[in-house]
Amino acid sequence: MPTSEQKVYIVDDDIAVLDALGMLMKSVGLESEVFQSAQNFLDNFVAGSSGCLLLDVRMPNMSGLQLQEILNEKNIIIPIIFITGHADIPIAVQAMKKGALEFIEKPFNHEELIDCIHRALKLSSANIHKLKQQQLIGDRIKQLTPRELEVMKKIVLGEHNKTIAFDLGISQRTIEIHRAKVMQKMRALSLAHLVRMSLLAQEENS
Repeated sequence: MPTSEQKVYIVDDDIAVLDALGMLMKSVGLESEVFQSAQNFLDNFVAGSSGCLLLDVRMPNMSGLQLQEILNEKNIIIPIIFITGHADIPIAVQAMKKGALEFIEKPFNHEELIDCIHRALKLSSANIHKLKQQQLIGDRIKQLTPRELEVMKKIVLGEHNKTIAFDLGISQRTIEIHRAKVMQKMRALSLAHLVRMSLLAQEENS
């Protein structure tokens, strides 16, 4: 279920469609915000907000596809559901390859649309949680000294203290001390936990 902080952002140049979709969201208890142009959405959307984007494919000045491209370029992650006419389906399929969650063909089934929106909001919540975890891990990594970071990278590769000590040209006891510091600063509960955090941090930087 979506949280009260989540919002459905609706972008369509047709005022009647905006009104209808806004009323539909309200009828099922979903908070929404409507925009009559892609640029208006860009000017008002706060990056990092949890929610989903209900987006018309064809709009003047800036199309839904162009808005998707801009969001991708800015690395703004928000699940997108495209609303399409019959002739737009090949375009919408192309948009899904670029990260769109789904496309709903006009005239759309309300139940199908709401189900899709709930999936999008659930995905958004997971994405936001993952981003916060990556930021938290990144802050912990910044607390490591260059040597501790070097040791951590070897630890998560599965290298033993003796091997690390030989590679770095320092004593095994010193490696043990660095290892303990790494576990403490990273707040790792186990080696497996440290590996998972390291992989999550690498994923953010990839």
